[in-house]
Amino acid sequence: MIIPENDRLIIGAENIERRWSENHQHQLTENARAEILAFPIIAEEVSELLRWASRYNVPVTPRGAGTNLTGSTVPLYGGLVIDLSRMNHILCLDEDTMTLSVEPGVLLEDVQDYVSQRGYFYPPDPGEKKSTIGGNIATNAGGMRAVRYGVTRDYVRKLQVVFADGTISELGSSTIKDASGLSLKESLIGSEGTLGIITRADLKILNSPEFSRSVLLAFSDLEQAGKNVLEILSSSLNPTAIEFMNRTVVQLGEQFLNFAYPFETAGSYLLLTFDGSENVVREQLDLLKDLAEENGAIGLEVLDDPKRAARIWQVRGALCTAVEATSMQEPIDIVVPIDKICRFVRFVEDLEKRSQLQMVSFGHAGDGNIHLCIVRGQLDEDEWEEKLALVLQTLYDEAYACGGLASGEHGIGLQKRKYFLAHSDPSVIALMNGIKNAFDPAHILNKGKSYVIEQERNIYA
Repeated sequence: MIIPENDRLIIGAENIERRWSENHQHQLTENARAEILAFPIIAEEVSELLRWASRYNVPVTPRGAGTNLTGSTVPLYGGLVIDLSRMNHILCLDEDTMTLSVEPGVLLEDVQDYVSQRGYFYPPDPGEKKSTIGGNIATNAGGMRAVRYGVTRDYVRKLQVVFADGTISELGSSTIKDASGLSLKESLIGSEGTLGIITRADLKILNSPEFSRSVLLAFSDLEQAGKNVLEILSSSLNPTAIEFMNRTVVQLGEQFLNFAYPFETAGSYLLLTFDGSENVVREQLDLLKDLAEENGAIGLEVLDDPKRAARIWQVRGALCTAVEATSMQEPIDIVVPIDKICRFVRFVEDLEKRSQLQMVSFGHAGDGNIHLCIVRGQLDEDEWEEKLALVLQTLYDEAYACGGLASGEHGIGLQKRKYFLAHSDPSVIALMNGIKNAFDPAHILNKGKSYVIEQERNIYA
């Protein structure tokens, strides 16, 4: 493959690398290594890069912090990687409109810390706090607080976007309401870098909750826990988070962190948080106690001690890390209707026995997003690949049979593409590709990812 050398890119030489070494961190896979790596620092440099790439039909892969779990940032067709990690500034906090303007490379944890120190709150809360805001928008990331506060899409007011031809556009508005034509901003959110590259985002923020408390509920089995989730969501309770874990999964976290959960005879747990005014939260806790007692809870602890609450939540947050510490694993994030959570988790438990592959499942019970780690253990590479392929196909088939989807928050990327396309209405995929063709006629942006169907094209013409 030949990348043109004779047409100088109008971007600082210190921000361009050509044909980097075999072990460069942006290589990512043995057969997916791009030829040029660019670190733009302003939107105009992104524009120049895309104009150049468009001129020569060079594939472009946008990248933030590289925390994506589905291969969305793998330069599958080589070409140019645009690394946005140096566009990492918090630009402006407007307290009148309750918006925060940031560049795409700003880390989620930095946004949350920045607004928290000033008495504000940015609700989207995906587990990877070192992910970037640009990446969160590109995958419409959610997290534990989605049951009450929604997902990233609900907090994006405006976007500055550079399209494939280098055009810089502003999408969205500073107003609360907008009934003025199609919302192109919404098309960019969750598009995984296939329609344009985000160079600035105006985010909606809220006032920090006055008071917050977490509660740990214990149940004899999964069915009791699942019944309580449905009861909670159909009641007047308004939890910020509802997480579920079974006892086997909790034991992994306990061993990893050397910390024991209470109610060790429980089969399943629910971990909830409520926030708001102290009076309202206390009323909610009283209602929860009554509901849980009526519906078979065998244990309940209100976590008034902040240190203990942090440790309880730390176990939940460390489950994937605990698995990774001992074995290679394949993470997936299937989402199903909340009334199908128990069915799907029981299916996973049965599949685990049949396949003889360890599967660790837990997740966001309030929105049906089930996180699953499939553990390689001691299998050699060939056996692992063979078993994994069969298990993944079976899991995604069951997810769709439950009325679910391939991803709740990680995105489709490369990893889930086959399953997503197989279970999607072809007319819907065709419509998505029609939108892609309008935004990026030459298909240079994140080729072959998610919904994108590639035709034979004259690449590097």
